[in-house]
Amino acid sequence: MIESAGATGSSPSWVPLSPRERRVLGVMVEKAKTTPEYYPMTIAAIVTACNQKSNRDPVTNYDQDDVEEALQGLRKKGATILIEGGGRVVRWKHTLYDWLKVSKVELAVLAELMLRGPQTEGDLRARASRMEPLSDLNVLRTILEGLVPRKLVHFLSPPGQKRGVFVAHGLYPPEEFERVRQAFANRVADEDEAPSRLSSAREELAASTAAPGWVAEIAALRAQIAEVAELRGQVEQLRAGLDALTAEVRDLKSALGA
Repeated sequence: MIESAGATGSSPSWVPLSPRERRVLGVMVEKAKTTPEYYPMTIAAIVTACNQKSNRDPVTNYDQDDVEEALQGLRKKGATILIEGGGRVVRWKHTLYDWLKVSKVELAVLAELMLRGPQTEGDLRARASRMEPLSDLNVLRTILEGLVPRKLVHFLSPPGQKRGVFVAHGLYPPEEFERVRQAFANRVADEDEAPSRLSSAREELAASTAAPGWVAEIAALRAQIAEVAELRGQVEQLRAGLDALTAEVRDLKSALGA
């Protein structure tokens, strides 16, 4: 296990990962740190951990084939290994300490970013602390400052912003990271405004992500539903106006007839 790694001029030992690969690695790190008695993990356990509704963003619905495909891809990249024990059920371990060349605390921070995506420094410190101790924001910022030169972490907020600063991991493929950057840049100027703006940023990011395809389809369907609802409202307004005009004409005819 490598406890730390400084910034070097050499190429990184890691490569960008797909959303599914990041989720699988994130849960493996999380469970290794929080429930080590169940680690290494079976595929079934990884599926359950990937799809849990707490501490995940977005919530997923992977099946065993999805997870096994991700594990095999990560194995080829050198980020996971297969453990064949005495039983019939095989188990999996991550190799991220060597693959990313990070310390225990650095890996906890990266795992939390893989599990929930971009988040503020305050949220990140609180959430990562359940895996490794981070006593305050200054400790976290020291960790982040060590990860930035190695391109494992990026600050999404403008330089100089003091509150509500968003942080993202650096394991995104380039096109996906650009979508992330655009979705979260300038989003939070004040932590008091963070919840609503964060929700909006995450919705925009989900809608713009090419994979999986159903995300874009759902976003398009919702847009169509909203458009239909707006048109329906306009039709109802026109109908009400026509009814009023008809009533006026009827009254006028009645008055003339009288």
